[in-house]
Amino acid sequence: MFQFSRAAAFAAMTMAALPAAAQQGVTDNSIAFAQVAALEGPASALGIGMRQGIMAAFEEANRAGGVNGRMLSLTSMDDGYEPDRSVTEVRAAIEGDNYLALIGPVGTPTTKATQPIATEAAMPMIAPFTGAGFLRDPSLQNVVNLRATYDAETQAWIDHLVDEMGLTEIAILYQDDGFGRVGLSGVTKALEARGMTLVAEGSYTRNTVAVKSALLEIRKAKPQAVVMVGAYKPLAEFIKLSRKMKMDPTFVTISFVGSKALASELGPDGDGVIVSQVVPQPWDDSLPIVAEYQAALTALDAAAEPGFVSLEGYVAGRLAIEGLRKAGADLNRNSYMTAMNNLGTVDFGGMTLTFGPGDNQGSDDVFLTRILPDGSFEAMGAGS
Repeated sequence: MFQFSRAAAFAAMTMAALPAAAQQGVTDNSIAFAQVAALEGPASALGIGMRQGIMAAFEEANRAGGVNGRMLSLTSMDDGYEPDRSVTEVRAAIEGDNYLALIGPVGTPTTKATQPIATEAAMPMIAPFTGAGFLRDPSLQNVVNLRATYDAETQAWIDHLVDEMGLTEIAILYQDDGFGRVGLSGVTKALEARGMTLVAEGSYTRNTVAVKSALLEIRKAKPQAVVMVGAYKPLAEFIKLSRKMKMDPTFVTISFVGSKALASELGPDGDGVIVSQVVPQPWDDSLPIVAEYQAALTALDAAAEPGFVSLEGYVAGRLAIEGLRKAGADLNRNSYMTAMNNLGTVDFGGMTLTFGPGDNQGSDDVFLTRILPDGSFEAMGAGS
Protein backbone atom coordinates (compact mmCIF):
# COMPACT_ATOMS: atom_id res chain seq x y z
CA MET A 1 0.00 0.00 0.00
CA PHE A 2 1.31 3.42 -0.92
CA GLN A 3 1.58 5.91 1.94
CA PHE A 4 0.27 9.32 0.90
CA SER A 5 1.09 12.53 2.76
CA ARG A 6 -1.21 15.51 2.70
CA ALA A 7 -0.99 17.57 -0.50
CA ALA A 8 1.91 15.43 -1.73
CA ALA A 9 2.39 14.29 -5.31
CA PHE A 10 3.50 10.82 -6.27
CA ALA A 11 5.00 9.84 -9.59
CA ALA A 12 4.94 6.09 -10.15
CA MET A 13 7.18 5.70 -13.12
CA THR A 14 9.06 3.06 -15.08
CA MET A 15 11.06 5.83 -16.68
CA ALA A 16 13.28 8.73 -15.72
CA ALA A 17 11.84 12.00 -14.46
CA LEU A 18 10.44 14.27 -17.14
CA PRO A 19 12.95 16.51 -18.89
CA ALA A 20 12.52 20.21 -18.15
CA ALA A 21 11.74 20.84 -21.82
CA ALA A 22 8.46 18.91 -21.73
CA GLN A 23 5.60 20.81 -23.37
CA GLN A 24 2.09 19.93 -22.17
CA GLY A 25 3.59 16.80 -20.62
CA VAL A 26 4.95 15.45 -23.90
CA THR A 27 8.57 14.86 -24.95
CA ASP A 28 10.07 12.74 -27.71
CA ASN A 29 10.02 9.70 -25.41
CA SER A 30 7.46 10.38 -22.68
CA ILE A 31 3.84 11.33 -21.97
CA ALA A 32 2.77 12.46 -18.50
CA PHE A 33 -0.74 12.35 -17.02
CA ALA A 34 -1.94 13.83 -13.74
CA GLN A 35 -4.50 12.47 -11.31
CA VAL A 36 -6.04 14.71 -8.64
CA ALA A 37 -8.08 12.55 -6.27
CA ALA A 38 -8.67 11.46 -2.69
CA LEU A 39 -5.59 9.57 -1.52
CA GLU A 40 -6.22 10.04 2.19
CA GLY A 41 -9.39 10.19 4.29
CA PRO A 42 -12.79 8.44 4.11
CA ALA A 43 -12.76 8.24 0.29
CA SER A 44 -9.08 7.32 -0.12
CA ALA A 45 -9.71 3.77 -1.37
CA LEU A 46 -11.34 5.28 -4.45
CA GLY A 47 -8.42 7.49 -5.48
CA ILE A 48 -5.90 4.78 -4.66
CA GLY A 49 -7.92 2.12 -6.52
CA MET A 50 -8.29 4.28 -9.62
CA ARG A 51 -4.57 5.06 -9.51
CA GLN A 52 -3.70 1.38 -9.23
CA GLY A 53 -5.82 0.45 -12.25
CA ILE A 54 -4.54 3.31 -14.41
CA MET A 55 -0.97 2.43 -13.53
CA ALA A 56 -1.60 -1.23 -14.41
CA ALA A 57 -2.72 -0.14 -17.89
CA PHE A 58 0.14 2.32 -18.33
CA GLU A 59 2.80 -0.17 -17.20
CA GLU A 60 1.28 -2.76 -19.54
CA ALA A 61 1.69 -0.33 -22.45
CA ASN A 62 5.21 0.60 -21.36
CA ARG A 63 6.28 -3.06 -21.33
CA ALA A 64 5.15 -3.23 -24.96
CA GLY A 65 7.27 -0.19 -25.89
CA GLY A 66 4.90 2.61 -24.95
CA VAL A 67 2.65 4.47 -27.39
CA ASN A 68 4.26 5.73 -30.58
CA GLY A 69 7.61 5.23 -28.86
CA ARG A 70 6.69 7.28 -25.80
CA MET A 71 6.52 5.86 -22.27
CA LEU A 72 3.62 6.75 -20.01
CA SER A 73 3.70 8.12 -16.47
CA LEU A 74 1.14 9.10 -13.87
CA THR A 75 1.52 11.64 -11.08
CA SER A 76 -1.17 11.44 -8.38
CA MET A 77 -1.98 14.40 -6.12
CA ASP A 78 -4.15 14.21 -3.01
CA ASP A 79 -7.17 16.50 -2.75
CA GLY A 80 -8.70 14.76 0.29
CA TYR A 81 -12.06 14.71 -1.53
CA GLU A 82 -12.37 18.44 -0.82
CA PRO A 83 -13.23 20.87 -3.65
CA ASP A 84 -10.93 23.70 -2.54
CA ARG A 85 -7.90 21.43 -2.39
CA SER A 86 -8.86 19.89 -5.71
CA VAL A 87 -8.97 23.33 -7.34
CA THR A 88 -5.49 24.14 -6.01
CA GLU A 89 -3.98 20.90 -7.32
CA VAL A 90 -5.71 21.07 -10.72
CA ARG A 91 -4.61 24.67 -11.25
CA ALA A 92 -1.03 23.66 -10.43
CA ALA A 93 -1.18 20.70 -12.81
CA ILE A 94 -2.44 22.88 -15.66
CA GLU A 95 -0.23 25.91 -15.08
CA GLY A 96 2.93 23.86 -14.65
CA ASP A 97 2.46 22.63 -18.25
CA ASN A 98 3.92 19.26 -17.28
CA TYR A 99 0.91 17.06 -18.07
CA LEU A 100 -0.99 16.17 -21.20
CA ALA A 101 -4.27 15.45 -19.41
CA LEU A 102 -6.06 14.82 -16.15
CA ILE A 103 -7.23 11.25 -15.61
CA GLY A 104 -9.24 9.46 -12.93
CA PRO A 105 -10.38 12.35 -10.71
CA VAL A 106 -12.72 11.18 -7.96
CA GLY A 107 -16.02 12.67 -6.89
CA THR A 108 -18.89 14.96 -7.84
CA PRO A 109 -18.13 17.96 -5.57
CA THR A 110 -14.47 17.98 -6.59
CA THR A 111 -15.09 17.66 -10.34
CA LYS A 112 -17.89 20.24 -10.10
CA ALA A 113 -15.25 22.68 -8.84
CA THR A 114 -12.44 21.68 -11.22
CA GLN A 115 -14.18 20.89 -14.52
CA PRO A 116 -14.75 24.58 -15.42
CA ILE A 117 -11.05 25.27 -14.79
CA ALA A 118 -9.97 22.35 -16.97
CA THR A 119 -12.46 23.28 -19.69
CA GLU A 120 -11.33 26.91 -19.78
CA ALA A 121 -7.72 25.74 -20.12
CA ALA A 122 -8.63 23.13 -22.78
CA MET A 123 -7.15 20.48 -20.50
CA PRO A 124 -8.47 16.97 -21.27
CA MET A 125 -10.26 15.31 -18.33
CA ILE A 126 -10.46 11.56 -18.82
CA ALA A 127 -12.74 9.12 -16.97
CA PRO A 128 -13.88 11.02 -13.87
CA PHE A 129 -14.97 8.57 -11.15
CA THR A 130 -18.49 10.02 -10.89
CA GLY A 131 -21.81 9.57 -12.65
CA ALA A 132 -22.84 13.21 -12.26
CA GLY A 133 -24.95 14.50 -15.12
CA PHE A 134 -23.20 17.86 -15.57
CA LEU A 135 -20.11 16.09 -16.92
CA ARG A 136 -22.26 14.60 -19.71
CA ASP A 137 -23.02 18.03 -21.18
CA PRO A 138 -22.29 17.59 -24.92
CA SER A 139 -20.68 21.03 -25.02
CA LEU A 140 -17.81 19.77 -22.80
CA GLN A 141 -15.37 18.81 -25.53
CA ASN A 142 -12.54 18.24 -23.03
CA VAL A 143 -14.40 15.71 -20.82
CA VAL A 144 -14.51 12.01 -21.70
CA ASN A 145 -16.70 9.89 -19.41
CA LEU A 146 -16.32 6.15 -19.05
CA ARG A 147 -19.15 5.12 -16.71
CA ALA A 148 -22.94 5.17 -16.64
CA THR A 149 -24.73 8.02 -14.85
CA TYR A 150 -25.97 8.03 -11.27
CA ASP A 151 -29.48 8.41 -12.69
CA ALA A 152 -29.01 5.06 -14.44
CA GLU A 153 -27.81 3.46 -11.20
CA THR A 154 -30.65 4.83 -9.09
CA GLN A 155 -33.15 3.77 -11.76
CA ALA A 156 -31.78 0.23 -11.54
CA TRP A 157 -32.24 0.29 -7.74
CA ILE A 158 -35.90 1.25 -7.95
CA ASP A 159 -36.57 -1.19 -10.79
CA HIS A 160 -35.26 -3.94 -8.52
CA LEU A 161 -36.77 -2.86 -5.20
CA VAL A 162 -40.22 -1.91 -6.49
CA ASP A 163 -40.81 -3.88 -9.67
CA GLU A 164 -39.00 -7.09 -8.70
CA MET A 165 -39.19 -7.19 -4.90
CA GLY A 166 -42.52 -5.39 -4.54
CA LEU A 167 -41.30 -2.99 -1.83
CA THR A 168 -43.11 0.29 -1.25
CA GLU A 169 -41.53 1.84 1.86
CA ILE A 170 -38.16 3.22 0.73
CA ALA A 171 -35.92 5.69 2.58
CA ILE A 172 -32.65 7.35 1.60
CA LEU A 173 -29.36 8.26 3.28
CA TYR A 174 -27.26 10.68 1.25
CA GLN A 175 -24.10 12.73 1.54
CA ASP A 176 -25.12 16.37 1.97
CA ASP A 177 -23.46 17.85 -1.11
CA GLY A 178 -23.77 17.82 -4.90
CA PHE A 179 -23.02 14.11 -5.10
CA GLY A 180 -25.62 13.09 -2.58
CA ARG A 181 -28.24 15.40 -4.02
CA VAL A 182 -27.74 13.97 -7.52
CA GLY A 183 -28.53 10.54 -6.07
CA LEU A 184 -31.50 11.92 -4.15
CA SER A 185 -32.84 13.46 -7.36
CA GLY A 186 -32.45 10.20 -9.29
CA VAL A 187 -34.27 8.15 -6.67
CA THR A 188 -37.05 10.74 -6.37
CA LYS A 189 -37.59 10.77 -10.15
CA ALA A 190 -37.69 6.97 -10.36
CA LEU A 191 -40.24 6.78 -7.53
CA GLU A 192 -42.38 9.63 -8.86
CA ALA A 193 -42.69 7.80 -12.17
CA ARG A 194 -44.46 5.09 -10.17
CA GLY A 195 -46.59 7.51 -8.17
CA MET A 196 -44.43 6.94 -5.07
CA THR A 197 -42.42 9.08 -2.67
CA LEU A 198 -39.65 8.41 -0.14
CA VAL A 199 -40.87 7.55 3.35
CA ALA A 200 -37.84 9.22 4.98
CA GLU A 201 -34.63 11.10 4.21
CA GLY A 202 -31.41 11.43 6.18
CA SER A 203 -28.08 13.06 5.34
CA TYR A 204 -24.55 13.39 6.69
CA THR A 205 -21.64 15.77 6.13
CA ARG A 206 -18.96 14.80 3.58
CA ASN A 207 -15.72 13.39 5.02
CA THR A 208 -17.38 12.49 8.32
CA VAL A 209 -19.03 9.35 9.69
CA ALA A 210 -21.64 11.33 11.63
CA VAL A 211 -24.66 9.29 10.53
CA LYS A 212 -26.43 8.51 13.80
CA SER A 213 -28.93 11.38 13.69
CA ALA A 214 -29.84 10.42 10.12
CA LEU A 215 -30.32 6.83 11.23
CA LEU A 216 -32.62 7.81 14.06
CA GLU A 217 -34.73 9.89 11.70
CA ILE A 218 -34.96 7.15 9.08
CA ARG A 219 -35.72 4.44 11.65
CA LYS A 220 -38.95 6.21 12.63
CA ALA A 221 -40.40 5.43 9.19
CA LYS A 222 -39.69 1.67 9.49
CA PRO A 223 -38.50 1.41 5.87
CA GLN A 224 -38.41 -1.84 3.94
CA ALA A 225 -35.34 -0.60 2.05
CA VAL A 226 -32.74 2.12 2.55
CA VAL A 227 -30.91 3.37 -0.53
CA MET A 228 -27.61 5.13 0.16
CA VAL A 229 -25.52 7.66 -1.73
CA GLY A 230 -22.13 8.20 -0.13
CA ALA A 231 -18.61 6.93 0.54
CA TYR A 232 -17.76 3.61 2.16
CA LYS A 233 -16.82 4.65 5.71
CA PRO A 234 -19.99 6.57 6.63
CA LEU A 235 -22.23 4.07 4.86
CA ALA A 236 -20.56 1.18 6.65
CA GLU A 237 -21.07 3.00 9.93
CA PHE A 238 -24.76 3.51 9.10
CA ILE A 239 -25.33 -0.15 8.25
CA LYS A 240 -23.48 -1.43 11.33
CA LEU A 241 -25.42 0.90 13.62
CA SER A 242 -28.66 -0.13 11.92
CA ARG A 243 -27.95 -3.80 12.56
CA LYS A 244 -27.18 -3.07 16.22
CA MET A 245 -30.47 -1.19 16.55
CA LYS A 246 -32.38 -4.10 14.99
CA MET A 247 -33.29 -2.10 11.87
CA ASP A 248 -32.70 -4.58 9.08
CA PRO A 249 -34.11 -3.34 5.76
CA THR A 250 -32.71 -4.12 2.34
CA PHE A 251 -29.66 -1.87 1.94
CA VAL A 252 -28.70 -0.65 -1.54
CA THR A 253 -25.83 1.63 -2.47
CA ILE A 254 -24.01 3.15 -5.40
CA SER A 255 -20.86 2.20 -7.32
CA PHE A 256 -19.00 5.27 -6.01
CA VAL A 257 -19.05 3.71 -2.54
CA GLY A 258 -16.00 1.57 -3.30
CA SER A 259 -17.32 -1.98 -3.12
CA LYS A 260 -14.29 -3.82 -1.75
CA ALA A 261 -13.65 -1.12 0.83
CA LEU A 262 -17.29 -1.21 1.91
CA ALA A 263 -17.31 -5.00 2.25
CA SER A 264 -14.06 -4.85 4.24
CA GLU A 265 -15.40 -2.15 6.58
CA LEU A 266 -18.65 -4.06 7.12
CA GLY A 267 -17.29 -7.56 7.72
CA PRO A 268 -20.19 -9.89 8.59
CA ASP A 269 -22.62 -6.94 8.63
CA GLY A 270 -22.23 -6.69 4.85
CA ASP A 271 -24.18 -9.86 4.13
CA GLY A 272 -26.96 -9.07 1.64
CA VAL A 273 -26.06 -5.43 0.93
CA ILE A 274 -26.74 -4.61 -2.73
CA VAL A 275 -24.25 -2.47 -4.67
CA SER A 276 -24.77 -1.22 -8.21
CA GLN A 277 -21.72 -1.43 -10.48
CA VAL A 278 -20.70 0.17 -13.77
CA VAL A 279 -17.98 -2.29 -14.79
CA PRO A 280 -18.09 -6.10 -15.02
CA GLN A 281 -17.17 -8.45 -12.18
CA PRO A 282 -13.39 -8.02 -11.74
CA TRP A 283 -13.07 -11.77 -11.02
CA ASP A 284 -14.80 -12.91 -14.25
CA ASP A 285 -11.75 -13.78 -16.30
CA SER A 286 -13.93 -15.29 -19.03
CA LEU A 287 -14.10 -11.70 -20.29
CA PRO A 288 -10.92 -10.68 -22.17
CA ILE A 289 -10.83 -7.21 -20.59
CA VAL A 290 -10.97 -8.74 -17.10
CA ALA A 291 -8.32 -11.36 -17.87
CA GLU A 292 -6.04 -8.64 -19.25
CA TYR A 293 -6.74 -6.45 -16.22
CA GLN A 294 -5.89 -9.26 -13.81
CA ALA A 295 -2.61 -9.97 -15.59
CA ALA A 296 -1.68 -6.28 -15.69
CA LEU A 297 -2.59 -5.80 -12.03
CA THR A 298 -0.47 -8.77 -10.96
CA ALA A 299 2.45 -7.48 -13.04
CA LEU A 300 2.16 -4.11 -11.28
CA ASP A 301 1.81 -5.57 -7.80
CA ALA A 302 1.82 -9.32 -7.16
CA ALA A 303 -0.04 -8.79 -3.88
CA ALA A 304 -2.83 -6.67 -5.39
CA GLU A 305 -6.37 -8.05 -5.29
CA PRO A 306 -8.87 -7.38 -8.09
CA GLY A 307 -11.69 -4.95 -7.37
CA PHE A 308 -14.33 -2.87 -9.12
CA VAL A 309 -12.53 0.46 -8.60
CA SER A 310 -9.15 -0.66 -9.93
CA LEU A 311 -10.87 -2.38 -12.87
CA GLU A 312 -12.53 0.93 -13.71
CA GLY A 313 -9.13 2.59 -13.42
CA TYR A 314 -7.63 0.00 -15.76
CA VAL A 315 -10.35 0.56 -18.36
CA ALA A 316 -9.81 4.32 -17.96
CA GLY A 317 -6.11 3.81 -18.64
CA ARG A 318 -6.84 1.67 -21.69
CA LEU A 319 -9.26 4.32 -22.95
CA ALA A 320 -6.63 7.04 -22.54
CA ILE A 321 -4.17 4.88 -24.48
CA GLU A 322 -6.66 4.39 -27.33
CA GLY A 323 -6.85 8.17 -27.65
CA LEU A 324 -3.05 8.43 -27.72
CA ARG A 325 -2.84 5.89 -30.51
CA LYS A 326 -5.49 7.70 -32.52
CA ALA A 327 -3.79 11.07 -32.00
CA GLY A 328 -0.56 9.75 -33.49
CA ALA A 329 2.98 11.06 -33.09
CA ASP A 330 2.10 14.77 -33.33
CA LEU A 331 0.73 14.98 -29.79
CA ASN A 332 -0.50 17.90 -27.75
CA ARG A 333 -3.63 18.63 -25.71
CA ASN A 334 -5.58 19.83 -28.73
CA SER A 335 -4.76 16.83 -30.93
CA TYR A 336 -5.44 14.51 -28.02
CA MET A 337 -8.87 16.03 -27.32
CA THR A 338 -9.73 15.77 -31.00
CA ALA A 339 -8.72 12.11 -31.03
CA MET A 340 -10.68 11.33 -27.87
CA ASN A 341 -13.77 13.02 -29.30
CA ASN A 342 -13.56 10.84 -32.41
CA LEU A 343 -12.99 7.43 -30.85
CA GLY A 344 -16.35 6.04 -31.97
CA THR A 345 -16.74 2.47 -30.69
CA VAL A 346 -13.97 0.86 -28.63
CA ASP A 347 -14.36 -2.87 -27.96
CA PHE A 348 -12.26 -4.05 -25.03
CA GLY A 349 -13.64 -7.59 -25.08
CA GLY A 350 -16.41 -7.76 -22.52
CA MET A 351 -16.84 -4.01 -22.20
CA THR A 352 -17.67 -1.91 -25.24
CA LEU A 353 -17.53 1.88 -25.12
CA THR A 354 -19.35 3.96 -27.71
CA PHE A 355 -18.87 7.68 -28.24
CA GLY A 356 -20.49 9.89 -30.84
CA PRO A 357 -21.55 13.44 -31.67
CA GLY A 358 -22.98 14.97 -28.50
CA ASP A 359 -22.22 11.80 -26.52
CA ASN A 360 -19.13 11.93 -24.31
CA GLN A 361 -20.10 8.88 -22.21
CA GLY A 362 -18.77 5.51 -23.29
CA SER A 363 -20.87 3.03 -21.29
CA ASP A 364 -24.49 2.91 -20.14
CA ASP A 365 -24.14 -0.44 -18.37
CA VAL A 366 -25.30 -0.92 -14.77
CA PHE A 367 -25.01 -4.23 -12.91
CA LEU A 368 -26.45 -5.12 -9.52
CA THR A 369 -24.29 -7.17 -7.15
CA ARG A 370 -24.83 -8.53 -3.64
CA ILE A 371 -22.26 -8.87 -0.85
CA LEU A 372 -22.00 -12.46 0.41
CA PRO A 373 -21.22 -13.51 4.01
CA ASP A 374 -17.51 -13.95 3.21
CA GLY A 375 -17.26 -10.41 1.76
CA SER A 376 -17.23 -11.51 -1.87
CA PHE A 377 -19.74 -10.35 -4.47
CA GLU A 378 -22.28 -12.20 -6.57
CA ALA A 379 -23.95 -10.86 -9.69
CA MET A 380 -27.69 -10.46 -9.44
CA GLY A 381 -29.90 -11.42 -12.35
CA ALA A 382 -33.48 -10.42 -12.99
CA GLY A 383 -35.69 -11.37 -10.07
CA SER A 384 -32.80 -11.74 -7.62
